Amino acid sequence: MTKPDILCIGSVLWDVIGRSPAAMRLGSDVPGRITRLPGGVALNIAMTLRRFGLTPVLLSAVGQDAEGAELVQRCIDMGLITDHLYRSVDLPTDVYMAIEGANGLIAAIADAHSLEAAGDRILAPLSDGRLGRPDAAFSGLIALDGNLTESLLGTIAISPLFAAADLRVAPASPGKAERLMPLLRHPSATLYVNLEEAGILTKEPCKTAAEAAEAMLARGAARVLVTNGGQLCAEGTQGQGILTAMPPQVMVTRVTGAGDTFMAAHIVASRKGADRQTALTRAITAAADYVSGEIGT
Repeated sequence: MTKPDILCIGSVLWDVIGRSPAAMRLGSDVPGRITRLPGGVALNIAMTLRRFGLTPVLLSAVGQDAEGAELVQRCIDMGLITDHLYRSVDLPTDVYMAIEGANGLIAAIADAHSLEAAGDRILAPLSDGRLGRPDAAFSGLIALDGNLTESLLGTIAISPLFAAADLRVAPASPGKAERLMPLLRHPSATLYVNLEEAGILTKEPCKTAAEAAEAMLARGAARVLVTNGGQLCAEGTQGQGILTAMPPQVMVTRVTGAGDTFMAAHIVASRKGADRQTALTRAITAAADYVSGEIGT
């Protein structure tokens, strides 16, 4: 098997996205396009990393149903390593459904129940010798998403199987941000959050990304990146202060997956040795390019 550059742990599912160029409100019924694409935080990150030339391994739960078989084949076709996926006989493949309008994300539902039900079974390759074992923990990059249960994320935070890894962590959504609390003080974790998620983790409202980054560092975070849509974003590293950068101003045609693209681009830039400011700039540029993509792609 090809040696992986990074492990992507979390949701691997189908994204069903309805997009319209019209501004929408509660009860809107408008024309648009509906797409069904491979998605989930972990998979979105892996796909972007692959486009940047890295080889990711997926650790997740995917059903043995027809939807799961098709999803796994799509991942293989993209060059992602799927050998270590937990393939459940009795759990269906997860799905995410969202509605987006010209005024952004209107509503979304994430059905990640199979991933949650699988629990620590998705992590078996890190302890059984395939990717690591208790006396030789995996020591590379790991992208971790907040679709895992709070209990499992708490276990990961103190597990020796993750002690040597470079952890890159993202919430699945503001509604799941609080699950990351056990990882807030992890000494090798970089947290990628938006302004709302930062406020949930710090228990205080912040008006700017820089304020939020400073608040997270004050609560023990080793490194944090905070985005705020098209406004100034920030990167904070313990003992090195706060950096900021302004995203390019673009016409937004899609939003689902933008944060995952930002995270993946930052990982690649850091891995290539870019300094903090350059890595932040490359990440926001990649995210801006993504959200300005054509509807339906």
